[in-house]
Amino acid sequence: MLLIAGLGNPGPKHEDNRHNVGFMAADEIARRHSFAPWSKKFQGLIAEGRIAGQKVLLIKPQTFMNLSGQSVGEAMRFHKLSPADLLVMYDELDLAPGKVRIKTGGGAGGHNGIRSIDAHCGKEYRRMRIGIGHPGVKEMVTHHVLGDFAKSDREWLEPLLEAIADNADKLVAGDNNGFMNKTSLAVQGTEEPAPKAERPVAPGKSHIRQARPRQNAMQVPETGPMAAMLKKLFGDKG
Repeated sequence: MLLIAGLGNPGPKHEDNRHNVGFMAADEIARRHSFAPWSKKFQGLIAEGRIAGQKVLLIKPQTFMNLSGQSVGEAMRFHKLSPADLLVMYDELDLAPGKVRIKTGGGAGGHNGIRSIDAHCGKEYRRMRIGIGHPGVKEMVTHHVLGDFAKSDREWLEPLLEAIADNADKLVAGDNNGFMNKTSLAVQGTEEPAPKAERPVAPGKSHIRQARPRQNAMQVPETGPMAAMLKKLFGDKG
């Protein structure tokens, strides 16, 4: 059996937080694959189902993020699972919005939910990091993580969650690279094409003025005093 844990904080207050993208992914997998209704167990909400013929248990810890390991560890011990049977989905500040990366083992990277799971379950489990982007200023990190996704984020978030659920069979099969390729393509399809590059405008000139054909720098007169003086200086070269 594969245990898939989506991380987040319980309650309607946190429902749309960036920190809850793990919960969102778990909900979409359960919906897409017609899992049994969510029920309370192991200090969390669980849903059982099958993906590509394999039994899968979804869990959303209700212990709040920092104690996620208590819930996940309890489920693992009950079902006699090893870290190799666990996949954890969670938000990642250091990935661009919509990017997904999967690896086995590694550090917590400052994520308290992962730090808790490491302590209760060991470290050699698969980690699905879902990019939420960085606000760019350290002081804004907490507000960014615990803030709701913006309306504009839905343009990449919804296709990404759908792609995670649609390609869950690749997670079950252990095809991490195939899964990441599929989710990447789903998000790329939502990106707007880059605008065509315009010819740079010289300082102080408008586009209209720059587009006008250039005039000769000086028109040489053929008759008059100026013409006579030029002929004296340069000679009559016809």
